[in-house]
Amino acid sequence: MDWHAFWPPIRLSLQVALISSVVALALGTVAARFLSRRRFRARSLVETAFMLPLVLPPTVVGFVLLVLLGRRSGAGRFIEWLTGAPVVFSWWAAVIASVVVAFPLVYQTMKNGFASVDREAEEAARVAGASELQVLRYITLPLAGHALLTAFVLAFARGLGEFGATLMIAGNIPGRTQTVPTAIYVAVDAGHTGMAWAWTSAVIGISFLLLLFTGRTRK
Repeated sequence: MDWHAFWPPIRLSLQVALISSVVALALGTVAARFLSRRRFRARSLVETAFMLPLVLPPTVVGFVLLVLLGRRSGAGRFIEWLTGAPVVFSWWAAVIASVVVAFPLVYQTMKNGFASVDREAEEAARVAGASELQVLRYITLPLAGHALLTAFVLAFARGLGEFGATLMIAGNIPGRTQTVPTAIYVAVDAGHTGMAWAWTSAVIGISFLLLLFTGRTRK
């Protein structure tokens, strides 16, 4: 087996999964906190839009991102002007795709986590003079700590295994945008079963350790 070809997709997948999970965790937590404290008519529409990437085919998500961020779009041209390079067919495109598909998982997990927080504890802190930021930092987030951890693990795992949307917007450029899922697909298509098994085993091992760690924190 060619170990020089084995490691680049692993490194890139871990890099994409880590960055995308942090971004998705931040965005999902803010969205869940904001909507958990407000009631308005369009709330159900907003939540439905948030959850769409969870039920849409990944290729549809990737196509929409490709249209929105492609070199012919306003956003794509602005990003290229700002950074000097197009966002599509770069590893940052893989990060964006992973953030989009992981966001619904984070949002739903944090929504449930915030719902389980004792409102009386929050109110007691406010009565004692704590600001909303202090209530969030010292009361809400610690009480929803397990939801935070679960949301991060789910986002990381989703980013690690993302294939369809990533292939659409980031492509499959070896050493540049080729993640483990796309590498496995190409290896199987080319008849390189050994490499496919090696990458598959790596992903299974990483995912197993993540689930094991999350399970232990519940005890």
